Amino acid sequence: MNKRQLGETGIQISPLGLGTVKFGRNEGVKYPKEFEIPDESALSSLLAAAKSLGLNTLDTAPAYGTSEERLGRLLADQRADWVIIGKAGEDFENNQSTYNFTPDHFERSLERSLRRLQTDYIDIFLIHSDGRDEEILNDSALIKRLHSFKEDGRVRAIGASTKTVSGGKLACDLLDVVMASYNSAYTDEKAVLDYALEKNKGALIKKAIASGHATSPADALNFALSHKAVSSVIVGTINEEHLRANVEASF
Repeated sequence: MNKRQLGETGIQISPLGLGTVKFGRNEGVKYPKEFEIPDESALSSLLAAAKSLGLNTLDTAPAYGTSEERLGRLLADQRADWVIIGKAGEDFENNQSTYNFTPDHFERSLERSLRRLQTDYIDIFLIHSDGRDEEILNDSALIKRLHSFKEDGRVRAIGASTKTVSGGKLACDLLDVVMASYNSAYTDEKAVLDYALEKNKGALIKKAIASGHATSPADALNFALSHKAVSSVIVGTINEEHLRANVEASF
């Protein structure tokens, strides 16, 4: 699988990234079927399959239950092989999400994620927005703190996982990367991708297969990857057969 350049970050990522919500959380999720969280032997096999298929990109977050801790153990001897997308702003405890977008919380969250992942850097660090994109991004102290993470080497690139067109565009103005929702049934945020292309900013896609609800995952992935701004589409799966089918659809 050929890698794609992520905007001007210098990071090369696979067109398909593996989302890891299901590695650590099965409560309060929007997938069409219930599932059991796999044991770490099964996850190790899944990651080995992903690597053999050419994937190098993993997406995680504090809100994904025990995903970060499990990845830390599973990737202990192969950190350099992976591009890790991390986040801050949302936590999930007692079956509900809480949000905190203060600079000090982001500092604590980053340090916690580094410990959990057993690494000294995160490749791509995103604001995990609750939908108040512009309010969050207009906090100059938060943006300054994010840039400081890059300056001290704990993060290679910064960005935001946004939920609005205005927020996605603002992320492109202030940061390196935007993660937007985009699929054939929801094209509102195409304007964000167009703007990212114009600004040469990195663009990642979430919800390309509508959290598993797409009729044809292959068509959905092809649709998302057809936009010239898109470097990678993040799809969460714990099924090796589904992973292989998604990779075939991503060429």
